[in-house]
Amino acid sequence: MYSLLFLGFVSFALSLLLTPLVRNLAWHCGIVDQPDQQRKIHCAPIPRMGGVAIFVSVIAAYVLLLLVRFSSGAIIWEGLPLVLRILPALAVVFSIGLIDDIISVRPWIKVAAEAVAAILAWFGGIHVSGLVGHSFSSVAVSFVVTLSWIVLCTNAINLIDGVDGLAAGVSLFAAITMLIAAILGHNFPMALAVVPVAGALSGFLRYNFNPASIFLGDCGSLTLGFLLACCGAVWSEKSTTLLGMTAPLLVLAVPLLDVCLAVARRLVRGQPIFGADRAHIHHKLLSKGLTPRRLVLVIYAVCGVGAIVSLLLTVNENRNRDFVIVLVCLAAWLGLQQLGYTEFGIARKVVLGGAFRSVLSAELALDAFEIEVHAEMTLEQSWELLCSTCPKFGFTGIDFKIDDVARQWGVHAGWHAQIDFPGRGYISLWRRADAEGRGADAVLFLDCVSRTFNQKLSQLEAIYQD
Repeated sequence: MYSLLFLGFVSFALSLLLTPLVRNLAWHCGIVDQPDQQRKIHCAPIPRMGGVAIFVSVIAAYVLLLLVRFSSGAIIWEGLPLVLRILPALAVVFSIGLIDDIISVRPWIKVAAEAVAAILAWFGGIHVSGLVGHSFSSVAVSFVVTLSWIVLCTNAINLIDGVDGLAAGVSLFAAITMLIAAILGHNFPMALAVVPVAGALSGFLRYNFNPASIFLGDCGSLTLGFLLACCGAVWSEKSTTLLGMTAPLLVLAVPLLDVCLAVARRLVRGQPIFGADRAHIHHKLLSKGLTPRRLVLVIYAVCGVGAIVSLLLTVNENRNRDFVIVLVCLAAWLGLQQLGYTEFGIARKVVLGGAFRSVLSAELALDAFEIEVHAEMTLEQSWELLCSTCPKFGFTGIDFKIDDVARQWGVHAGWHAQIDFPGRGYISLWRRADAEGRGADAVLFLDCVSRTFNQKLSQLEAIYQD
């Protein structure tokens, strides 16, 4: 226990002393986070190498621990091997984050470095052996899940780092929770790994809480995410089989939910997954009128609830585990409704409200129309096909004049669009304003008619020339 107190106090004191020095160094070197309108909310440049102070504080605390000979030295050496085995992986993550803070790195390069670090951690003994009550019988499955877990957590802390004190505070809650769980479960290696992180974060928050004078930077947020992911894996491995990853998932619920939402909404919108936006959970709460300080306290409270629930699951031998999981999922769903993500509401309407069937039906009709026009059809036959297909897209009338074929059909009322074929003629399609069907489908049909008949006329012209 003395060694844990020593690690925590030393890392706290060093972080408290080193953070202002790192802040001044970042100012001197011009390594600052510039404000922008796309996703950042601060109005002035802020130094962003806070992770250096945390990293140095944690490593220095371990070094000093080795120099000081406690009576419990045998226990320390029993737990240190795990810490030492993940140091190379930790160095990879910290280095890529620091490089990104200094010169900026492409997102895919960072993810590749995180994957390399995750592989090193795997070979260092960090394994996720099961998920929510299910153990993995295959080493390959465990490897893939471990890799995914570490990369996901690493980016989750990085993405949530958008408000003063948010990522550092959420990480501190997670670290303290894991420390308590490690002490309760007599898991000394995990306690040894996480206690200096908690100490360093406590000292760093003195300068990072609103109004912040220094940011974590990628070297800090990526490193914290990686460390917490590794500790979560150790926690799950040392817990009973039924608990699995339930407790670590609850502790990191907010950042993990945020990163999953970011990926999902960008996929729905057809945007790059690594693109920046102002639609993270903290941005949504800011748009609701919360001040940055109050927002952070609200998320701290949510993290506190998750921490308490995860510890209760740990000490109560997983009783009511399934009920707790359902309750947490319900709370998350209700919370998302309050945040107002329009992408998911629209996606739900598309899938459940019949819009999906409408889109699928329209696409099938367009595909059939295009295939039949391209077949060996005369202009007269193409006109007849156009007349039978138009009503499916809400069109009520047609003016058709191409070469020597001139026809009219239906009611010419509402708005119309004319497609010109220079030197050959035109097609005008009429649609009432109150017509049934999606307007987007009508536009797609107009585009299909234009493209298909242009190709058809070129095809006929080539036949005449032959």
